[in-house]
Amino acid sequence: MISKKMQDAFNKQINEELFSAYLYQAMAAHFEGINLRGIANWFSVQAQEEMSHAKKFYGHILERGGHVTLEAIAKPKSKWNSVLAAFEESLKHEKHITDSIEKLIKLADKESDTASHTMLYWFIDEQVEEEATVEGIIEQLKMVGDNANGLFMINKILGERSAG
Repeated sequence: MISKKMQDAFNKQINEELFSAYLYQAMAAHFEGINLRGIANWFSVQAQEEMSHAKKFYGHILERGGHVTLEAIAKPKSKWNSVLAAFEESLKHEKHITDSIEKLIKLADKESDTASHTMLYWFIDEQVEEEATVEGIIEQLKMVGDNANGLFMINKILGERSAG
């Protein structure tokens, strides 16, 4: 059985993950709207991944006899000044999510909830990977700077990302 404190914290994390999906879908829509469809694809796949993260928390709560409570999702911004600005915001957001997961691990330890603790380590591994991926894209964007050919190459490469 999941404790009330853990259940409430996981419900809050579901909202964080759904906001992440919403944010990335907003980024996808922005870049689709300016014909950078590869970059839009990357963010759209990221949005799908964040939805799957929300579902993992959802499933864990239910498997442990808890109750899922969905709250309103905050409205994300809808425009970015550059591809670099969007990826920098993405990295900042991923670091926020990593911090949130680390706090959940501490709560799981305090609640003596080994099942939740174990599940949360999957998320830590995932966050390390996500931060590293976004940092790599940011470095590439900085290297190409204002070079349109470089941006179009990155757009093409990011367009090859697929879900799953």
